[in-house]
Amino acid sequence: MVTQTESPTAERRAILAVLPGLLLVMLLAMLDNTIVGTAMPTIVTDLGGMQHFAWVATSYIVASTITTPLYGKLGDLYGRKRLFITAILIFLTGSALSGLAQDMTQLIVFRALQGLGAGGLMVGVLAIVGDLVAPRDRGKYQGYSAAVMALAMVGGPLVGGFFTDHISWRWCFYVNVPLGAIALVMILAKLHTPRNTVSHRIDYLGIALLSGVATALVLLTTWAGTEYAWGSPQIIGLAVAAGIGLGLFLWVETRASEPVLPLNLFANRNFSLVAAIGFFQSFGMFGAIVFLPLFLQLVQHSSATSSGLLLLPLMVGMMAASMIAGQLIAKTGKYRWFPFAGAAVMTGGMLALATIDVDTSKVMTSLYMVVLGVGMGLLMQIVGMIAQNSVGPKDMGVASSTSMFFRSIGGAFGVSIFGAIFTHTLRTGLSGLPVDVADRLARSGARMSAADLAKLPIEAKTMFGQAVADATATVFGWGVLFTGLATVLGLFIQHVPLRRRAPGAPEEPEKELVEA
Repeated sequence: MVTQTESPTAERRAILAVLPGLLLVMLLAMLDNTIVGTAMPTIVTDLGGMQHFAWVATSYIVASTITTPLYGKLGDLYGRKRLFITAILIFLTGSALSGLAQDMTQLIVFRALQGLGAGGLMVGVLAIVGDLVAPRDRGKYQGYSAAVMALAMVGGPLVGGFFTDHISWRWCFYVNVPLGAIALVMILAKLHTPRNTVSHRIDYLGIALLSGVATALVLLTTWAGTEYAWGSPQIIGLAVAAGIGLGLFLWVETRASEPVLPLNLFANRNFSLVAAIGFFQSFGMFGAIVFLPLFLQLVQHSSATSSGLLLLPLMVGMMAASMIAGQLIAKTGKYRWFPFAGAAVMTGGMLALATIDVDTSKVMTSLYMVVLGVGMGLLMQIVGMIAQNSVGPKDMGVASSTSMFFRSIGGAFGVSIFGAIFTHTLRTGLSGLPVDVADRLARSGARMSAADLAKLPIEAKTMFGQAVADATATVFGWGVLFTGLATVLGLFIQHVPLRRRAPGAPEEPEKELVEA
């Protein structure tokens, strides 16, 4: 039991003591999304079960998406520290078992277990920072999280390729264990959060319905245009199930005493706006991240490794803008125009990337990526900060998890819909080739490497390169629509003064904080 009076210096010491552990957890959560993809061809060759290939990713995404809102709400109800530690332990157990998997079925099951823990990692970090740091001062720490994101997005494929080529693909999973153990020790030793001692009623029906809706949406966006046609009974059935489930969920939440997702949050103008902005921003952002490497490899003939490094301009732009924006907000307390400015700059970057062609140089592509990265940096962290500042301390976790949930669903929709646009444009661009050749290239286009491209006849290679460039530019052209919507929504953000006191800090000097 610790009695203390919070001062800015004491608050800063508290967050800096636990920050390395939180950043390490954030790195684990983001690294797992990038490191495994590089190893998947080798995993399939080793374990077999090519027909179940897609489920390795799908099981993880479904489990993590379902649990993200649950961790946020349960953390608000019962205290964050224990739940956060539980999420880390589940994630590490799933990681170790995934590395030990002997067939594809085991890997799918263990990846789902890993996803059940992963749902609590990012939301736990965001909510804990929200507890420990006053909204006015959160911008000071944005640069750290932006740096972690850049490290994960660029370093993940590189590390995954190194493990796969020189050690074993299993280390793509095993690497989480020592890193997670270090983070766990830091958090156990340094994290002190208030304990909630009020009794609560768990919204079991709301949890079940939200899980069903999230599952249907993730499966719809994962399978549409790949496993099944957009107009297939399976995809239509998932869309209908998601719609009916959403209606039932909204009805249940209006009657629950402790709703898993309090609908009154959306009565707050800023919260609703940043949830929608996050959805549209992720829609465009994930399209960029997925399709830029294809352009770099298949049109500009970069290797898989160097295409990862060529994304550095995007990450540098994002880090620099995030750090500058954070410092300005901490200094002035003003943030209203950042969502608008970030979405507008992102739209400019999308417009520039919509002009790329086979003749676009790597230098110009890098400059366009810097613009896109600056927009992302001005927007991403600030959207979460506004969401947290829009609610009271008791809803900090659910505000963080709901914001993340909308971003996750937006990213899933973006990858799926942009993937369909990319494939359709690619097929159109290959229409001059024999039907069987065009069909084979269109089906394998997103998985073709620079080495595979070199084996094509010169006519097919030239046409394929032009078709990929046109398809990538078309994707970014459509991306302008979604970042443009985010820009318009950014105009309606209201300035609500940022709280200067951390939610976990006591109102009165004598108030006690109890370590959870």
